[in-house]
Amino acid sequence: MTMGDDAPVVTSLVLPILIRPILFQLERRDVVASQTLRAALTKAEQSHPGLTYDLVMGIIKKGDINVNMNESILRLQGAATDTDLIEYRLNRTEDAFQELNKKSAALKRILSRIPDEIADRKTFLETIKEIASAIKKLLDAVNEVVGFIPGSSGKQAVEQRKKEFVKYSKKFSTTLKEYFKEGEANAVFVSALYLIHQTNQIMITVKNKCE
Repeated sequence: MTMGDDAPVVTSLVLPILIRPILFQLERRDVVASQTLRAALTKAEQSHPGLTYDLVMGIIKKGDINVNMNESILRLQGAATDTDLIEYRLNRTEDAFQELNKKSAALKRILSRIPDEIADRKTFLETIKEIASAIKKLLDAVNEVVGFIPGSSGKQAVEQRKKEFVKYSKKFSTTLKEYFKEGEANAVFVSALYLIHQTNQIMITVKNKCE
């Protein structure tokens, strides 16, 4: 079984990106069973973070399947719907919040293209430019939302998330430079997943402080 060096962060993405879409498809056949399974797995994941990842990896190991989970989850991010990722969507109707929804989704969608484009240097370089632009737009959107957050502690929490996001953005840039020297694609997948995770953390923090 070859999975690459799975990043710990990938564990937080298995439920919304891999499992939940499957359960939504199951609804067409059995609504009650799908909803029951979704509620049970969500509750289990909240109580024991990483449980759904362990479940999936157990199945993969049992089947002796070769898969890089970092690459797979990153690619699947592009197919995830708003319903799949409901916990990372803001419900506030003001333009600033809806714009943050759009910018976070756009960045994650671009990042999800990396596995398909990384082997084509020219295409990948253009994608990197898109990612840099999307990162800037996301940070601008976060700045617009901060003014709506009540209390200094709430504002500080979001600012801290933003700092973490910037830190991982810089790490992503460094990883790209190393990739062009050494050709280690999995490191890029891992770094992109961390950026997705940090984007999700911003959305969760804003949601908790404003809704």
